[in-house]
Amino acid sequence: MENHGIKKIVLAYSGGLDTSAIIPWLKENYGGCEVVACVVDIGQDRDDLKGVEQKALRSGATECYVVDAREEFISDYVYPVLQTGALYEGSYLLGTSMARPLIAKALVDVANKVGADALCHGATGKGNDQVRFESTWAALAPHLKVVAPWREWNLRSREALLDYLKERDIPTTASLEKIYSRDENAWHISTEGGVLESPWNAPNKDCWVWTVDPQEAPDQAEQVTVTVKQGKVVAVNGEAMSPFKCLETLNAIGSKHGIGRIDIVENRLVGIKSRGCYETPGGTIMMAALRGVEQLVLDRDSFKWREQLGLEMSYVVYDGRWFAPLRKSLQASAQSLAEEVNGEVVLQLYKGQVTAIQKKSPNSLYSEEFATFGEDEVYDHSHAGGFIRLFSLSSRIRALNELKK
Repeated sequence: MENHGIKKIVLAYSGGLDTSAIIPWLKENYGGCEVVACVVDIGQDRDDLKGVEQKALRSGATECYVVDAREEFISDYVYPVLQTGALYEGSYLLGTSMARPLIAKALVDVANKVGADALCHGATGKGNDQVRFESTWAALAPHLKVVAPWREWNLRSREALLDYLKERDIPTTASLEKIYSRDENAWHISTEGGVLESPWNAPNKDCWVWTVDPQEAPDQAEQVTVTVKQGKVVAVNGEAMSPFKCLETLNAIGSKHGIGRIDIVENRLVGIKSRGCYETPGGTIMMAALRGVEQLVLDRDSFKWREQLGLEMSYVVYDGRWFAPLRKSLQASAQSLAEEVNGEVVLQLYKGQVTAIQKKSPNSLYSEEFATFGEDEVYDHSHAGGFIRLFSLSSRIRALNELKK
């Protein structure tokens, strides 16, 4: 295969089987080009990052960059999406979707630094991630070529990849038996494949990694206090922390109570349905806290608009359009609404459920005085009759017309 003039490629590297095979494959099929590995730390399993640089070099990479993007991931990607209340298809908290544009952007930064002329990802030709990577690169670095080995090579199985590495004396810790496909970062862990490939199979214990089975969670409920400022979580149990630390703390608390498990069949962007088990313990608590403060602060029309923003944002993020003007516009609107979303929420965690049981805000529109049936000076019951007559006027006119007929 000709190398299309490519001399240096930056690869999104994880240290797993696929990307370990991609390094020698690129060198062989793109005219002996240099491969620079780029590992983006967004809070995945620390064991995966141990010795990852040496691993990349042993596979044939010229250099390996490890970028610590944990704080950036939560503060600049997760928190803005949380403000909108985005849930893809009603339940998915977008753990993989939010991470991909950040990883892709980090690769562009490294490519600019090392003078690369191409970028490469290990996403398959059947999934969403190829779209997310390449859409980001189109927006940030249209001058760089894109290489997607899964759309070119004939290595179609785990066995083929292991044989490929063995023939080249490249060491790997991967084995033939990998039942599940997993994606992990600070926000969530997803599990696909194995028994989950049939939606008639219930998930077994192996399908869940972070969280305790709700049935085996403590019999005693635990309460956690979350402080919210401008639609962002800023403290847990009264202790101010960075976004990443807030999440880390809530992940630990939520996991032991089995919080944040979902088992869904979703519509991928490429038209295929896929089934997965997702665990987002801290994120589920954060979502409940933010929505709890919103209930006090946002008026009816603002709340309705925020829900519309969330629905639209869920598709924009899922589809990898992070660097599109539409995402920025939706974000600006959500930030405007979040300006007064300040307050504190006490959440009760119990056997997989998170419930906001206490909430307060200095900007609360809720008034005991107006909500009760006692006497007050701002609400005159007799005014309601005229309001209802006007509110239902079109229905009245329609009915009168029917009577005339």
